[in-house]
Amino acid sequence: MPALHSLVNGLRRDQDAVIAGLSSPWSSGQVEGQNTRVKFIKRAGYGRANFDLLRKRILHRT
Repeated sequence: MPALHSLVNGLRRDQDAVIAGLSSPWSSGQVEGQNTRVKFIKRAGYGRANFDLLRKRILHRT
């Protein structure tokens, strides 16, 4: 149960942020999804492409 205790302690420590996140009508889900997609495209292109091609791939996919 140490993992559960760690989770509970983290929630208590960040209680104000947790309450704000749960009660706010705003979400950063779309932005987080775009960031994840960009990171994936970047990782997939290691060793193969320069910055211009990476930029084109990101703009094409988003």
